[in-house]
Amino acid sequence: MVSTNTVFDAFIHAHRWAVLTHLKRGGAPASSVVAYAVEGDSIVVSTPGKTFKRHAMERDPRVNVCVINNREPFNFVSIEGAVTIETEHLEDSTRRVFENIEEVGYALPENLGQWLKASDRVILRIAPKHFHGVIRSV
Repeated sequence: MVSTNTVFDAFIHAHRWAVLTHLKRGGAPASSVVAYAVEGDSIVVSTPGKTFKRHAMERDPRVNVCVINNREPFNFVSIEGAVTIETEHLEDSTRRVFENIEEVGYALPENLGQWLKASDRVILRIAPKHFHGVIRSV
């Protein structure tokens, strides 16, 4: 389980998109939409290794991940945590992210190892610390 709140945990497992917010050098927040997957008790995101967000998270690992749904009533679960940047053994985590988004048209690259290397991918592993959110029924 990612969250000890079973309603939040079910929501996190049922969705695939989140807004990842990190802190820039001056302390201002910066956000981007990411695909994610749950892996054990952490959230994993695959991203190109040369991105601004990767470098910002190396300086300050504090992040917020806001898991969202795609329709009203626009429920969300916000996860505060710390990120670890992984540069090796990325295949399994990357597969999980692609499995989570395949039903909306994204396919796992044919030669995953080569694709990971060519696009200089990394895995952002978020260790959740605090949760809050709003889950309303239709």
